[in-house]
Amino acid sequence: MARTLKSDKVLFLATLLLISVSVVMVYSASAVVAMEQYGDPYRFLVKQIMWVALGMAVLGVIMRVDYRLYREPVLIWTVLAVVGLALVAVLFRAPVNSARRWFGIGGIGVQPSELAKLAAIFFIAALLERRMHRINELSYALLPIGLVVLGLVFLILLEPDFGTAMALVIIVVVMVVAAGLSWRYILGAMLVSLPVVYVVLMGAAYRRRRLFAFLNPWRDPLGDGFQIIQSLIAVGTGGVFGRGIMGGVQKLFYLPEPHTDFIYAVIGEELGLIGTTAVLICFCVIAWRGLRIAFRAPDQFGALLALGLTTMLAVQAFVNISVVIGLMPTKGIPLPFVSFGGSSLIMNLLGMGILLNVSQHATSKV
Repeated sequence: MARTLKSDKVLFLATLLLISVSVVMVYSASAVVAMEQYGDPYRFLVKQIMWVALGMAVLGVIMRVDYRLYREPVLIWTVLAVVGLALVAVLFRAPVNSARRWFGIGGIGVQPSELAKLAAIFFIAALLERRMHRINELSYALLPIGLVVLGLVFLILLEPDFGTAMALVIIVVVMVVAAGLSWRYILGAMLVSLPVVYVVLMGAAYRRRRLFAFLNPWRDPLGDGFQIIQSLIAVGTGGVFGRGIMGGVQKLFYLPEPHTDFIYAVIGEELGLIGTTAVLICFCVIAWRGLRIAFRAPDQFGALLALGLTTMLAVQAFVNISVVIGLMPTKGIPLPFVSFGGSSLIMNLLGMGILLNVSQHATSKV
C-alpha cells in the first residue's frame, strides 16, 4: 500500500499564525496613514487580504507539486533566464526612493530579486546533488555556483539592494557548507570578500549614513538616526503587555513605513514583549521544522532545497528583527509573512509550499 503523504502540520500552523498576525497588524499600523494619504483607512488592509488569499492559493497548489520537478535543468535555466532578464529590465524603470527594484503588474509590485533567491536555491541544490562528492574542486563544483550567484548579486546591487544581495550570499554559503565544503575555502572567501564588502558599504553615501546612524543614532536624531530611534521607542514603550491593538503612538507619523519594514516595532508597542516573543517563537518553529525536514528528506536534492528555503526565511526574519531592535543597520528587508507587500509574501508562501511538499516525502530518520 502506498504511503499517505502528509505535510508538516506544525510548520503550516506557524506560518498560518504569522499570516493572521499580518492581517491584523497591517491594518493597525496603516489605518491612520492610509486615511491621511488616500482617504481610505482600509486601503492597505484590503490589498494585504487579497495578497494573502493569492499567496495561500499558490501555497495550496505548490505543496501538491512534487519537489523533484525543481531539479529539472529546463525549469532551472528557464527560471534563471527570466530572473536575469527581469533584473536587467528593472534597472530601466523609473526610480522609487532612489532605487529600481519593482515592476508594476496589475497593481501588484513585483520584485525580481525575491524570485532570484528561489532560482538560486533551485540551481545550487540541483548542482550540488550531482557534484557534492567533489565539492572542494573549484572548477567542477564551485565555479558554476560562483558565476551564477555573483551575476545575480551584481544585478541586485545595481538596483541597489544591498540587504537582499547579502541575504542571497548567506543562503549560498549555508548550502555549500552543508554540502561539505572545506573550511579553508570559507575562510579564504571571507578574507577576499572583506575589502569588497567595505567598498560596497562605503562606496555609497546613503550606506555610509546608515552605518554611522547605526553606530550612534543620536548623532542625527532628526535625520539618519530617526528611524531606529523611533523604532526603539516603540519597542521600549510597549512593555510586557503592550498598549493594545490600535493603541500605538509611534505609527502615527513618527515611525516611517510602520506597516512594512518596521511592523515588528508596531507589534512591540501594541502587543508588548508577549506579542514580539510569540512572533519570534513562530519563526524559531519554522527554522526548527525546516531543518528537521532537510534532515529527513529522502534525497540530497530535497535536503539542500529544504535547507536553502529555511535559510531564506530565517535570514530575512533575523535581519528584519535585528534592524528593528537596533542590532543591525537599517535595511529594506521585510518581515516574512507579516510585513505589508505582495511580492515578498507570495514568494515566501511559494517557498513554504515547496518546503511543505518536501515534508510530505520525509523519512523517519531521527
